[in-house]
Amino acid sequence: MLQTRLDYPCETEMVSHPTAGRRGLMSLVRSSLGATTRTVAAGAIVVAFGVGVLSPGLADAKAPPASFADLAAELSPAVVNIATTQTIDAGRTPEMPQLPPGSPFKDFFDEFFERNQPRSDRPRRAQSLGSGFIIDAAGIVVTNNHVIADADEITVRLQDDTEFKAVLLGTDEKTDVAVLQIDPDGRELPSVSFGDSDKLRVGDWVVAIGNPFGLGGTVTAGIVSARGRDIGQGPYDDFIQTDASINRGNSGGPLFDMDGKVIGINTAIFSQSGGSVGIGFAISSELAKGVVSQLREFGRTRRGWLGVQIQQVTDEIAESLGLSEAKGALVAAVTPGGPAESSGIEAGDVILSFNGQAVPEMRALPRIVAETQVGEEVAVTVWRAGKEAAVTAKLGELEKAEEARVIQTSQTDGVIEDTKVSSLGLDVATLTPQLRDDYKVPGDIEGVVIREIATDGAAAEKGLSIGDVIVEANQREVREPKDLADAVTEAREAGKKSILLFVASQGETRFIALRIDKG
Repeated sequence: MLQTRLDYPCETEMVSHPTAGRRGLMSLVRSSLGATTRTVAAGAIVVAFGVGVLSPGLADAKAPPASFADLAAELSPAVVNIATTQTIDAGRTPEMPQLPPGSPFKDFFDEFFERNQPRSDRPRRAQSLGSGFIIDAAGIVVTNNHVIADADEITVRLQDDTEFKAVLLGTDEKTDVAVLQIDPDGRELPSVSFGDSDKLRVGDWVVAIGNPFGLGGTVTAGIVSARGRDIGQGPYDDFIQTDASINRGNSGGPLFDMDGKVIGINTAIFSQSGGSVGIGFAISSELAKGVVSQLREFGRTRRGWLGVQIQQVTDEIAESLGLSEAKGALVAAVTPGGPAESSGIEAGDVILSFNGQAVPEMRALPRIVAETQVGEEVAVTVWRAGKEAAVTAKLGELEKAEEARVIQTSQTDGVIEDTKVSSLGLDVATLTPQLRDDYKVPGDIEGVVIREIATDGAAAEKGLSIGDVIVEANQREVREPKDLADAVTEAREAGKKSILLFVASQGETRFIALRIDKG
C-alpha cells in the first residue's frame, strides 16, 4: 500500500495533516503533468523560412537568473527564526500497592517503582522551532498558526542572533496564519512586503528562506509547480505548489518572487519520509493579506457569512436545471435565520455570481463570501426555474454565527460535494462536519460518505448502507468523491472486474469487493 501524507514542516514535531492525501499522489501528478504539457505547448518553437521564431508566450518569458545571491542578501535579514516553549505536566506514576508484611512481591514492586519513577515532579518544557518574516519595521511578524499553537513563550531571533520576546496579536486556524508583535526598542528592523500571488504563472522562479532543522538563514530556490491547490487544510485552501526545498523548520517562512515580494507562506510538504521530495505548499499571499490585516486590527478574523450549504454543479445537474454549462454553486440547504434565508435564496438555486464576481465552480464561493465585508449588502445572481434572478443579501459575520452556535465551528458556508459512481451503484459525498454529524461518523474516520444507493447496483448487493464511509479504494486513501471515481477508472483500465473497498460502518470496519458494472 502506498502511504502518503501531508506534513507541517515545523521543526521538532512532524504533525500529520488531518486529511492527509486528500487528492492523492496520482491526482497531484496528473494535475502537474497537465499544467506542464500546456505550458510546453504554449511555448513551442515554430521554424519558418529556416529561422527559429518563438511564440509570443515564450518570447515574453524571463531568462533564468544567473544567481540568487543579491536577492538572498537583500531579503534574509527580514526572515526570522521562531522558537516556542510549552509547559507539559509531568506524567503521574501509579501509587505503590499496599502489600502485607513479608510479601514475596515487595522486592519486585520496590525495584519496578524505583526504575519508573520520573526524575522530576516538575512539569517539563517542550520546544519547537519555525520561521517567520517581518512585514512592518514596527515589529509585526507573520508566521503559521501551527508554529506557535499552545505556546507559553515565543522568541523571535533575527539574522544577527538578536532575540526578542513576542506577543501574539492574533491567529487563524482556518488559514493557518498567525501574527506576532515584537518591541524593536528603537531599532530599525528590516521588513518585506506582500506581492500579488494571482500574477504568478506555473514555471515562475521562487525563493524560500527559512529555518529548516534549526539552520537559520537557509535559502532554496525552485519554480511554481502549480497554483490553487486544495490540500484539505481548510475551507479556503489556495496553495502555491513549489519544488523549492521546504523541510522541518521552514513552516511560517516566506516564499519570494523574483521582485523580492512575499507571494506565499511556506506551510506544508507532501512526503512519505518527512523530508522534502520537491512538493511543498505555500499559502498564497492573496489569501494571507486579508487575514493578516484583520488579525492586526481586530486580533481575530471577521469573515462574511451567507448561511448556505452548497454542492458541485455536475454536467447532469446543469442539464436537468437547464444551465448551458456546469458552473456556479448549487444551494443544498439554507441556514434558518441566516442572511441567505432573509434575502430569499432557496435550496435548489445555483449561485452564479456574488458581489460582482463570477462563481466558476463551487469551491470559489466560500472564499469570495469570506473576503466580503461584514454587514455589506451585495448583489447575488442565482439560476432559478430556468432563468437568472437577482437578489440582495446583507452579510453576517461567520465568527459570531459560530459563537452563537447557529452553525458549527469550521463549517463556514459549507460544501457538500456529491458524485454518482454509477458503476458501483452509489452516490458519495465529501465528509463535511455537517455530514459527519448527520450520519454520526466518529471523528477519527476519514473518507467519503455514502448518500444514496441504487437498489439494483453492486453496492446494494453487498449490504452497504447510507451513512457508511469508504475509507480506501484499492488500498489507496479516499478523501473526496473524485478519488473513488479515479480508483474505479484505474481498475477498469487495468482489466479488473471488481474493486476492493475498505469501509467504516457503525463503529466497525471491513473490506468489501464490489463488482464494477459497465458505465
